[in-house]
Amino acid sequence: MFNKVLIANRGEIAVRVIRACRDLGIPTVAVYSDLDAMAQHVRLADEAFSIGGQTAAESYLNTEAILKVATDAGVDAIHPGYGFFSENADFARAVAAQGIKFIGPPPEAIEVMGDKISARGAAEKVGVNGVPGQTEFLTSAEEVIAFGEEHGWPVAIKAAYGGGGRGMKVVERAEEAAEALEAAQREATAYFGRDECYLERYLTNPRHVEVQLICDEHGNAVYLSQRDCSVQRRHQKLIEEAPAANIAPEVLDAMGQAAVKVAQGCAYSNAGTVEFLYEDGDFYYLEMNTRLQVEHPVTEIVTGYDLVELQLRVAAGEKLPMKQSDVEVTGHAIEIRINAEDPAEGAFVPSPGKITKIIPPSGYGTRWDGGYQSGDEISQYYDNLVGKLICWGDTREVAISRTLRALKEFVIEGVATTIPANIVMLEHADFESCTHSTKWVENSLDLSGVKAELGNSDFEGETKLRKQVAIELDGKMFDATVWIPESDMPGKAKSKKKTKSAGGSGEVAVPMQGTIVKLTVEEGQTVEAGDTVAVLEAMKMENNIECDTSGTVESIRVQAGDSVSGGDIILVVK
Repeated sequence: MFNKVLIANRGEIAVRVIRACRDLGIPTVAVYSDLDAMAQHVRLADEAFSIGGQTAAESYLNTEAILKVATDAGVDAIHPGYGFFSENADFARAVAAQGIKFIGPPPEAIEVMGDKISARGAAEKVGVNGVPGQTEFLTSAEEVIAFGEEHGWPVAIKAAYGGGGRGMKVVERAEEAAEALEAAQREATAYFGRDECYLERYLTNPRHVEVQLICDEHGNAVYLSQRDCSVQRRHQKLIEEAPAANIAPEVLDAMGQAAVKVAQGCAYSNAGTVEFLYEDGDFYYLEMNTRLQVEHPVTEIVTGYDLVELQLRVAAGEKLPMKQSDVEVTGHAIEIRINAEDPAEGAFVPSPGKITKIIPPSGYGTRWDGGYQSGDEISQYYDNLVGKLICWGDTREVAISRTLRALKEFVIEGVATTIPANIVMLEHADFESCTHSTKWVENSLDLSGVKAELGNSDFEGETKLRKQVAIELDGKMFDATVWIPESDMPGKAKSKKKTKSAGGSGEVAVPMQGTIVKLTVEEGQTVEAGDTVAVLEAMKMENNIECDTSGTVESIRVQAGDSVSGGDIILVVK
């Protein structure tokens, strides 16, 4: 086993890996950006080092800085978590070149599966077919139009080196092609550092079913159940469950065997997931994620295998401790991704800010994988996942009931979350009957009146608060804990910035902190109420900013690249 592991990530996945290492007696090293100096993963790790910067590109995507920490700290392995460098073959090679073990698949497998086009070819080579798609990178909107005319609309533009719904845009008609391609490339660059995209036919009513794999370095491969991840918005998952319900056992087994074929066809090792679309009794290969998935806990709960421990053991050269015939599924598990977003009646608006209070639920069959504690800040520069609530039941009905109970007990104040929408989803007859699809949330689910309440923190008066005091020496973090009256906290007396209402006024304000990535109008241009006038990126998601009245753009107060705060007026329509 390893002597010391560096976690090249942040948030709840960094916390998850640190805990798994601690269970095995392995010391851990955390890295942190300027904004994460007091983050939970920093507090939990045995050692923590600064890599500077604020944005992902400046910090957690800074290969040189991370490898320097690895060398300085004397680690012999790096776990990439998910996102950031987890599916980056160049990073995996750079780690190996330092004589350090990359806890993930070989760079060659990442390369084949990280390029979604070559991944399609690799799957087809072993007899696993996907939906109709393109085998070359997109170069123009005209190619999108031609593909749509040939295969039918809608079509999906997808980031070739991405995943998790990032850098994916659905194009309903030819007129949308140019703008959708530009947006997909922009998101892909922001999140994965590369803008290559490709095309696929977009199925109209599919379920998203995936197979969890674990493969060792000796040629052994096992699939650990299937997961249904059909509850999505913006092509990003909200609820996941294992096993996938209401699908014939023989179809699920065929999916599992197909996933193993795909993995063995590219000499895969470590944890990975093969994703499929299922519709009308048939399934189609979608992609392979060459990393640990966000939703891995539901598989752990129903199979009894700790996937992060297996990752560590496989990376250390051990053989799998089980055969396919040893894998048994017990009961049913549901995972709720709790994001810092206001459901906003279906708009799902990011809500960065400070978590003033968080009390996760507990009880039998209830697990919380979180990345934040009370007083921690959720930054606009990173993903908005607060954490994951996982509940188990001996049946799917019990799992749903237990999850609803836990959600209604959950206390999070200071930021808006998706909890109100999660409750509506779980209570809906479509979810209970398992007749929903990946289009259900955005096309069918009625979220009218479903909004988040920020809540009022009871951290008032002279309540004593824990204060982590950071001491940084030569880029290495040390901390100390003190307890002080809240009234003595710096900035306590400062009032919050008031958000000016722009309803019908012609003064277009942004609803949240973020970065203006695009202006779609010019001064003097005529606009109609509801027209998009700007695109705001917040927490790795792009949000269209619309004007509230018809008229002429009188003045524009920002330009692309500007950072803005919630309530800032960016332009005026007269």
